[in-house]
Amino acid sequence: MAIRKIHRSMSREKDIITRIANQLPRSDKQLNNLFESDSEIIQFDFTKLLFTVDEFSDEDHFRDHDPYILGWNLTVATISDILASGGLPIYYGHSVMIDKNKWDDFYLERFSTGIADVLKKTKACFIGGDVGSSDHWHYTGIALGETNNTVTRIGAKSGDIILMTGQIGVGNLEAALNLYSRNLLLNKILKHYKTYLAIRFNESKLISQYATSCIDSSDGVLNAVNTLSDLNHTGFELTHTPYLRNGVLACKILSKPKELLLMGECGEYELVFTIDKKDLASFLQKSKEQKLSFSHIGCMIEEPGKILATNNSYIDFSGFNISARDYKDVNLYLDALNNYIDRHGNK
Repeated sequence: MAIRKIHRSMSREKDIITRIANQLPRSDKQLNNLFESDSEIIQFDFTKLLFTVDEFSDEDHFRDHDPYILGWNLTVATISDILASGGLPIYYGHSVMIDKNKWDDFYLERFSTGIADVLKKTKACFIGGDVGSSDHWHYTGIALGETNNTVTRIGAKSGDIILMTGQIGVGNLEAALNLYSRNLLLNKILKHYKTYLAIRFNESKLISQYATSCIDSSDGVLNAVNTLSDLNHTGFELTHTPYLRNGVLACKILSKPKELLLMGECGEYELVFTIDKKDLASFLQKSKEQKLSFSHIGCMIEEPGKILATNNSYIDFSGFNISARDYKDVNLYLDALNNYIDRHGNK
């Protein structure tokens, strides 16, 4: 939801959110403070309710040529907050602003089918919403979940292991295919590539039993790790980066460093989490038994160190403060990321 977007526009947006929230009444049954959890956590009788609302538009650079995939991805992106909090989505609603120039009856049917298929897989029920029309599409997803085993962004400490589901760069590749759709070589090689965001339903259940902290990578993996680091007053060292193979290929075609897959803010909505080192062997054994896959990407260290140190690259992120929303032109934003790598990296 809007209250959780700590790194999308960095300190200015955080200040705006805080100013607004400070004027609004809060329930004494709400268990989390601002920015501490992907979902809002409410004590309700003997269970905990999880609530999230998130807004999407063409600014998020999801391709909209396939209505089924768009509906699927927007729904997965919405419920990822519930999963990051260790919860089970139970109810779902939305507000849809359709593109009146492009979204015909067939488009709407396929778009809705994409939403429905995600809800069926998670056994969540649709409970209503609102529809309007405009020259551009907008989508607001709302999810209500429940859990008895909440995990938040708070609790990581120096020495904890950092892991994640999936691969790095799914969302940034999707953005590249959208932004550079006229690049002939990119279009030729990856013309038929389809981005389906993964539903980390089973992974979330296991993570909630072990994690000291968890966040989704809606704003990219670097921002996810950075947020956990800042909130828990630690540093981090990333030693393994499981980049999406087609993402690396796209970077080569566009002459961009592959580290942009890590640094870019069009996230993959994977789960990024920390585990106490002493619990790692047990966690990995359980994941093997359940046929679940996770990547060990680094560890939390003493602040202020924030380092990417893989086999072939080194970047110091301790002074990183670049936000996409500070740039009106996406090319200027990408140039800023490139310049940061040049100034603070060593390949």
